[in-house]
Amino acid sequence: MAAEDTFVIVGAGLAGAKAVETLRAEGFGGAVVLVGDDPELPYERPPLSKGYLQGKAERASAYVHEAGWYRDHDVTLRTGVRATKLDVGGHLLHLDTGEQLPWSKLLLATGSSARRLPIPGGDLVGVRYLRTFADSDALHEALVRGEQRVVVVGGGWIGLEVTAAARGFGNEVTVVEPQPTPLHAVLGPEMGEVFARLHREHGVDVRTGIGVQSFRGSGGSVDAVVLSDGTEVPADLVVVGVGAAPNVALAEEAGLGVDNGVLVDAALRSSHPDVFAAGDVANAFHPLYSRNVRVEHWANALNQGPAAARSMLGQDVSYDRVPYFYTDQYDLGMEYSGLGAAESRVVTRGKPESGEFIAFWLDAAGRVEAAMNVNVWDVTGPLQDLIRSGQVVPEERLADPDVPLEELAG
Repeated sequence: MAAEDTFVIVGAGLAGAKAVETLRAEGFGGAVVLVGDDPELPYERPPLSKGYLQGKAERASAYVHEAGWYRDHDVTLRTGVRATKLDVGGHLLHLDTGEQLPWSKLLLATGSSARRLPIPGGDLVGVRYLRTFADSDALHEALVRGEQRVVVVGGGWIGLEVTAAARGFGNEVTVVEPQPTPLHAVLGPEMGEVFARLHREHGVDVRTGIGVQSFRGSGGSVDAVVLSDGTEVPADLVVVGVGAAPNVALAEEAGLGVDNGVLVDAALRSSHPDVFAAGDVANAFHPLYSRNVRVEHWANALNQGPAAARSMLGQDVSYDRVPYFYTDQYDLGMEYSGLGAAESRVVTRGKPESGEFIAFWLDAAGRVEAAMNVNVWDVTGPLQDLIRSGQVVPEERLADPDVPLEELAG
């Protein structure tokens, strides 16, 4: 790369911050500009629903780098600035300040936004979403009071982590989930029930198989959630966690390939040779699965940002990491690797009711496509090796705790 080249990264989250770190670490000497609409320094999002929300982690611990790092590494950091238009023909990025940034290569790391519930009462005070530091600050301030009637709409990861935090502050919590169990689409019924039981054991009213019709309020503030059967659940606070949508507006308006995210190849290159994408917004071809995959979790942003940076530098890149995520709820810690189907057969090593076990999801041929370890640690490596191997392992060996995990990959 020439010294006069300018690389622009749009999206100042984890993927973007790790990309600029990698550009400098790999010796890129041109200009690097990191643009993000959030006024904060680039930060990691898991603490927003975990330790930071619970008041157990300092704000600074979520920052990817301290403020001085960007200055010391000659990175122009533009926070609180929104990109309004991507001109791929002219190699220009338009900002809401009226500026136009020229670029030689550009990385879209624009992430995703919380999906909104388009129902009556959605604009009432007390109906909250969780995506940013500001969201987490406001939610913590409400939850820390305790003795609030909290309704969590959506039994996904964000919803359940917020539920655990709310109960930790002594609030009354009801979870409403239209699927048969929490996490049903990801884990299926058997493992979804593990999390339903966990929360019920901690005093949560978990209501599944039912949706939300509207939010009711008085004086402009929410005071109840009306369910699809007409039942009303009293609420001082509502937290909606019904998934996230990739922020593709810039890419779509620029004419780039878009389908559930920005379409990129295994090198994270979009339909334009000088535009790349990483993190939540990237729907990337995955060599292990021979199809495009969009992953919204922390580890993907952590690793895909650097991979995209190396690809921008012309290095040979093929991003094929096994997807990974984790959660902490009450005394349960869990790590999940792979991409399992909710309807797949599940084999467990250990008893789920004991609180310590490993679950394996098997595809139709008997190969392990995903694995989850619950309160069992230091096993991610062999589990991911097993998934990557494509080996068909007899179910009795998977279930046998006397068979070392390292032996299962063949």
